[in-house]
This record gives sequence, C-alpha cells and structure tokens, in this order.
Amino acid sequence: MQKQKGKIAVNWAGFIAVVLCIVVANAFLALNSIRSLTETQSSLDNTNSLNTAIERLHLSVVQAESGQRGYLLSDREDYLLPYNDAIASMQAQIMLVKSLHSEIEGQADRIARLIHLVNDKVAVMTKTTDLALANKDVKARRLLLTDQGRDLYKEIREAVDEIQMRELNFKIDQFAKLSQIKDDAKLTFAITSVTSALLIIGMFVLTRINTRNQAKYRAELENQNENLAAKVAERTQELTIYSDELSRSNRELEDFAFVASHDLQEPLRKIQAFSDRLEKMFKDELGEKGIDYISRMKNAAQRMSNLINDLLEFSRVTTRGKDFTDTDLNEVVAEVLDDLEIAIKESETTVNLDTLPHIQADPSQMLQLFLNILSNAVKFRRENVAPVIDITYQRTSEFSETHNSDVEWEVITISDNGIGFSEEYLEKIFVPFQRLHGRSQYKGTGIGLSVCRRIVERHGGEITASSRVGEGASFTLKLPVETSLFTLQGEA
Repeated sequence: MQKQKGKIAVNWAGFIAVVLCIVVANAFLALNSIRSLTETQSSLDNTNSLNTAIERLHLSVVQAESGQRGYLLSDREDYLLPYNDAIASMQAQIMLVKSLHSEIEGQADRIARLIHLVNDKVAVMTKTTDLALANKDVKARRLLLTDQGRDLYKEIREAVDEIQMRELNFKIDQFAKLSQIKDDAKLTFAITSVTSALLIIGMFVLTRINTRNQAKYRAELENQNENLAAKVAERTQELTIYSDELSRSNRELEDFAFVASHDLQEPLRKIQAFSDRLEKMFKDELGEKGIDYISRMKNAAQRMSNLINDLLEFSRVTTRGKDFTDTDLNEVVAEVLDDLEIAIKESETTVNLDTLPHIQADPSQMLQLFLNILSNAVKFRRENVAPVIDITYQRTSEFSETHNSDVEWEVITISDNGIGFSEEYLEKIFVPFQRLHGRSQYKGTGIGLSVCRRIVERHGGEITASSRVGEGASFTLKLPVETSLFTLQGEA
C-alpha cells in the first residue's frame, strides 16, 4: 500500500511539475505579448496626441496671423475677434504640448525650440496689433514690412514639418512592431492550444492508470481502515483513563503540597515561639553569643517559612488559576504602581508607561506578574542612581511552527537601568530558588521570576530577558492575541 501510494504521488508530482512549467511558460509568453502590445499602443496614442497638439498649435498661429492681417488691411476691429481667440487658444495649446513627451531622441529639444518660436511670433504680432490699436499705423506697417513675423512663421512651419515627419516615421515603425506582435501572439496561441491539448490527454491517461491501480488495493485499504478505527477507539479510551488519573494525581499533589506546607509551618512556628521565649526569659544568662545564636535560628526559621510559602505559591499557578476574562493591563499596572508607591517615592523611581492592551487573562496572576518584575526593577537598582523603568508595548506577527501559520502577539517590554546581570545566567534566573546575589545584599527567596515564567506559560506565551552588568535589565512578555492559542486556559 505504501509503495502504491508513493508511486501515485511521484506520478502526480511529476505531472504537476510539468503542468506548472508549461503554464508558467505560456503565461510568460502571453504576458510578454500583452506588455509589448500595451507599450506599442501607448506609444501610438502618445505620438498621435503630440501630432494633434502640434498641428492645432500651428493652426492657431495661422489663424492669429490671418486675423491680424485682416485688421491691418481693413482697419475693422471685428477681425480682432479671431485674432484674440487664436492667441488665447495658442497659450492653451502650448501648455498641452509641454505636458506631452516624445520617445524620439532629440524631439524634446525640437519641441522646445518650436514653442520658443511661437512665443516670439506672438510677441511680434502683439506688438504690431498694439501699435495699430494706438493709431500708430505707420509704425505698425513699418514693423510689418521688416518681415520679422514672416521669417518667424517660416521657421515655425519648418519646425512643425520636421517634428511631424519624425513622429510619422516613428508611427510607421510602431505599426510594423504591432504587426510583429500580432504574429507572435498567433504563435503563442497555437503553442498554448497544443500544450493544453497534450496536458488534457496526459491527465486522462494518468488518471486512467491511477484509477486502475487504486481499484486493486481499495478492498484491502477499507479493511485496514476498519482495523485502524478499532485501534483509535481503544487508544481514545486509554487516553481518557490516563486523563482522569492525571487529574486525580494533580489534585492529590495539590492536597499534598497544602498539607506538607501546613505541617512544615507548624514546627517552624514553634521554633520561632520558643526562640522568642528563650530570648526573653534567659537573655541575661545566654550572653551576647547565645543571643546571636538565637537570632540566627529565628532568621533561618523565617527563611524556611518564606521558602515554603513561595513553593506553595509556585505550585498553585496552574492548579489554582482562575478562568480568563477581559483584563485591562493599564488598570493592572496602575494597581501595581499603587502598591509600590512608597518604594517608588523612597527610591525616586521614574516610570514611563505606554498604553497597554486589553487581553483575555487571569487578572490576579497578571497583577502578580507585573508586581514581581516591577518590584525587582526598583529593588535591584544601582547605588546613587534613581531607577528609570520603561514599559513599552507593540503588536507583532510571527510564524508559529506549532500552529503552522502566522500568530499575532501582544509584546510588552519592561526595561530598567539597574544593576543588571551577566547573560550567562539567563536561564538560571527563571529557575526556582536560584539567586545571583547574597541574601545580605537583597532580600527574597529567588522564586519570583520562576512564578512569572509559569504565569506567562499558562497564558500561552513566553518570557525572555536580556541584560548587561551595570546597564540594567529588560524583560519581554509575549502573549498571543487569540485566546484559542492559550495552552492551559481556565484550568482550575
């Protein structure tokens, strides 16, 4: 069965590869023909527009000159109407010609020269007409007889002819190119038709072969499916039993942790109580050395009590977690800053805070998460340097191999300018009861960041850190936007 499936897969893979190659080749030929056709048509449209604009500009010059001559010969102002209309139209035509471009080399310079000649012609006609209107007919005729206007028109006519001739030759070339593209398109269509027919025939033959082979193994496959369904049902029942046992084991483990912590706390309380009595009743007899021993014993008992409480808290992150609800992280951080108000004032801490998102989370655990990180930022500060804490937020999208798709993340970064730590201890700081500093320097049991990691992981995210000694530390929290991605959502 496996060999047959592999053979069918190889046949279809090879056929699909050939189909894709042919389709890509045909698409390339078709797109190339369309692109060439589009470019040629655009060139033809452009040269036609330019020819039309040049011709209209030339006609405007002729019309203006005719109107001017009519007025000068007849002294009738109604001849000035076509002259003025032509002058106004000429300016619009000049702007249109300037907006167009030619693909012919050097044509832009010729067009610029034509526009310059037209402007000179307009200036001469305007001057002559103005002299005539001012009853200075002698000066107007004298200016007219200089033949300056006639010479300018000759140059304009020559420039127009040259530009239009070059555009005409260019148009002929484009029509020849268009004819070639048409022939190429016919060839492309023929190739596409032949290859499509071959592909259809090949698909029919391959389907016939595969159908014949599959019929041979269908009965055996159905039999194997029945056996597999029976095994799946059996395995499902085993997993259900295992899940029930695991739930019962978790409950027993939690009960054990509670009982153990309670039973361990009771002897510690007795040690502390009798230590207090011993210190009060026999303080004078014990002497300075005896009092020191009792003090050390009480401190050790207190540390043991703190360790038990922290261990119990660590174990309850997932077993005693509440259901996820809509949680405003801005309110969570505000409550944390309110709890740390005295420590923040005493250390002159500055907190820079971005607007944080609403997420689906356990509010009490979010409060614990930010409290642990922010209290560390205040506690592990450099001497004589006021702490500065930056809380930034952004939403990012990354590919997840687990979900085989892009996943959106709420990314919150908490940075400080404290004492920092060497990055060789990055993993160590998230391990329970691992400390990078002595108890005499900084108080605590070393379980805070372990609780943080467990809270973030319960919410389907991850927590990472980066730091340099003496430059501060930065903790990055990544929580998925979609609540369906939470791994242990609402588990109580």
